[in-house]
Amino acid sequence: MFRTALRNVFAHKARLLMTVLAVMLGVAFVSGTLVFTNTISDAYQKSSAKGFNRVDVAVKPKYQDSEGDKVGRTAELTHVLLDKAAHVPGVVSATGLVSGFTAVADKDGKLLGGDWQSVGGNYWGAEDLRYPLVDGHAPHGRDEVLLDSRTAERAGYRVGDTVRLSVDGPVLTTTVVGIFTTDDGNVAAGGSLALFDTPTAQALFGKKGTYDEIHVQAAPGTGQSALKAELDKALPSRLVETTTGKHLAYEQARNIVEGMKDFRNALLVFAGIALFVGTFIIANTFTMLVAQRTRELALMRAVGASRRQVTRSVLIEAFAIGAVAGVTGLAAGIGIGASLRGLLGPFGASVPDGPLVITPGTVAAALAVGVLITMLAAWLPGRRAAKIPPVAAMSSVHAQATTKSLVLRNTLGALLSAAGVAVVVAGTTMNADSGQGAMGLGAFLLIVGVFVLAPLLSRLTIAAAAPLLRVLGVPGVLAGRNSVRNPRRTAATASALMVGLTLITGMTVMVGSLQTSIDKRAASGIRADYVVSMANRGPLSPDVADTLATADGVTASSPLRKGESRIDGSTEPLTGVDGPAIGKLTDLKVRDGSFTVGGTRVVVDEDRAKTYGWKAGSRFTAHFEDGQASQLTVTGVYEGNDMFQGIILDNTVLTPHLTDPADMQVMVKTADGASGAAKDKLVEALGTPAIRIQDKQDVSADSSREGTRLLNTIYALLGMVVIIAVLGVINTLAMSVFERSQEIGMLRAIGLDRKAVKRMVRLESLVISLFGGVLGIGLGVFFGWAAGELLATKMRGYELVLPWGRMAIFLLLASTVGVLAALWPARRAARLNILAAIKAE
Repeated sequence: MFRTALRNVFAHKARLLMTVLAVMLGVAFVSGTLVFTNTISDAYQKSSAKGFNRVDVAVKPKYQDSEGDKVGRTAELTHVLLDKAAHVPGVVSATGLVSGFTAVADKDGKLLGGDWQSVGGNYWGAEDLRYPLVDGHAPHGRDEVLLDSRTAERAGYRVGDTVRLSVDGPVLTTTVVGIFTTDDGNVAAGGSLALFDTPTAQALFGKKGTYDEIHVQAAPGTGQSALKAELDKALPSRLVETTTGKHLAYEQARNIVEGMKDFRNALLVFAGIALFVGTFIIANTFTMLVAQRTRELALMRAVGASRRQVTRSVLIEAFAIGAVAGVTGLAAGIGIGASLRGLLGPFGASVPDGPLVITPGTVAAALAVGVLITMLAAWLPGRRAAKIPPVAAMSSVHAQATTKSLVLRNTLGALLSAAGVAVVVAGTTMNADSGQGAMGLGAFLLIVGVFVLAPLLSRLTIAAAAPLLRVLGVPGVLAGRNSVRNPRRTAATASALMVGLTLITGMTVMVGSLQTSIDKRAASGIRADYVVSMANRGPLSPDVADTLATADGVTASSPLRKGESRIDGSTEPLTGVDGPAIGKLTDLKVRDGSFTVGGTRVVVDEDRAKTYGWKAGSRFTAHFEDGQASQLTVTGVYEGNDMFQGIILDNTVLTPHLTDPADMQVMVKTADGASGAAKDKLVEALGTPAIRIQDKQDVSADSSREGTRLLNTIYALLGMVVIIAVLGVINTLAMSVFERSQEIGMLRAIGLDRKAVKRMVRLESLVISLFGGVLGIGLGVFFGWAAGELLATKMRGYELVLPWGRMAIFLLLASTVGVLAALWPARRAARLNILAAIKAE
């Protein structure tokens, strides 16, 4: 039986090629994901570990929790604490670190290093071994800076050049006095690093006289744990916490792995979907092969082969195919992993240098997935083949399914589908957290029900399309009849495409509706022509608001200054604004009272009003972060959005209580409105690439950009599913043409020309693909609606938006799949020799 199984594999290698390709693509997806994520994780872990080579113990400030009327805040690492750490027995050096966002402009004024990878810090001096100088000298004063060698090379900076920087908005024009090398993983990944002397860095990053961390190096012979114990004794535990360098490296590595886990799992989900779709092709292929070899299998049974041996022979064939697909898929996956890493560079997301990582687990996973998926998919056709009685097989009596089995299948499918719809609809009446489980169960039941019902649905759908097919003449009529000749085969082939289009359509409906709602929320309530913010969404210096207030053409402006307060034992966010101007810059919906801000008069959003029972005229006491308290009066209750939430009060009240005032955004209204000329004036007034100046349209686009990226990523990942579906259609048609060789020969003999034969096969492919497309789009719209109903419980203003244009494109995509998939089978059918085809069994 083993030799027979291998002989069958080689005998049908052409027909099994598409099956191998389908499994190979899924395996390549899995192994490529594992290679790619393992390589990135390893590169970042090694790069970050280098940064801790000279750190034996790190001292970090503790967060002081909110208590009573006191607002929580982070403790300060002062020079006194640094000096204490430096004099602990066993310490050879103690270095204070300060860091923050620092935008570096190139010689054309454009931002280097990206919005989030532009970092600045302090240079401790000649003994600072973290950043060895390769040229120049240490910086002294606000006008001098060091640049990392990669950034300097990328921008063409040399010692003595002038460079423009920005930390929190205002431009700093400094001189490059030195260039250094670093193992910093952020720099290795394409970021920039600028270093100032310590007093300058502390002043720029709002840490005057304090540090973010203190790194301590042990004297020879002193262990990290022993040094940590000594530091714990010497430093106040209520203000600081200590961590060994080894533990820091471990935590960093764990964080990198955890950070990659979600990304890897998301990719593996799509790989699983691709493999799931591949199982339809495998099952379909083996079902057709078994049907074509019915007499051969019957003869084997007649000469003594048992049912188990017949099933085993089919599984041996599946094992051989799965092994080949696993090996080739692993090789392709390694290539994909290497290519993905190389493609990150052009998108500004390069990773630190490191080798390609191929673990034994990746190899085992690739081979196991290839073999197991193929054998599982082939098991049912093999079991079905073994149940065929020898005599019945000889006469092909088994070929048609019984009426009882069809009734049972359709009844089961209808019950599962109805249960799935009911559970999904019930899930939409729950909240977003409790409804997810019901929604998932209902979706599973519905999809399984549709799979089971697909043969019946294919008959009904194709029968409805029969008048259109008749218009296309004899080839159209024959294509329709061929499509419903074996409904199970048609359903299995169409189901592969259905799965892909269900996911694509569902995500498009949900994300598209979400984007529309976010667009409205982001720009709603804004009368200002422009919103100004930092490129990294970090805090802006109050100087920016002052500059904009006096800029040419500006008629009104207001900073949005963030703060916190304690109210009745809870921490609540505060937004400070320019009271007299804010009414000209916003158009928020007021639910109670009026939008009046000034002095101790404030407005609150609906959520806080509901929580505390406030309404227009209510008074409450707010305790600020400096410990002072003030009684405030509510003049109005407004509907919050993405930009405005919490308590809005005048900056004249808020700012005196802030230790380090900073603005998140500045709203600006100009005399000329939103125009190119007005924006140019603002850009000229600020003169820094680190600041974004956005009009309403830009704000909306910025808010929905993540959704667009997510959707495009999903389209790219699900493209693999569509490719596998195409292979399935090609495989089914090719094997169907082989089965019907005699029939096609007879049609040719009675006058059907080659063009008509090609048209018949193409139309058959088109009908199958459109059937899968209609099912997929219908299910996708339903699931997209249901998921949106859950989102609506958490997101005020969510509304369903059906993307009719994209759905038309998806249907066109299904048609294109059908046309492309039929090219080779149609050509093969048209080229059959008439006499040889008629004599074929």
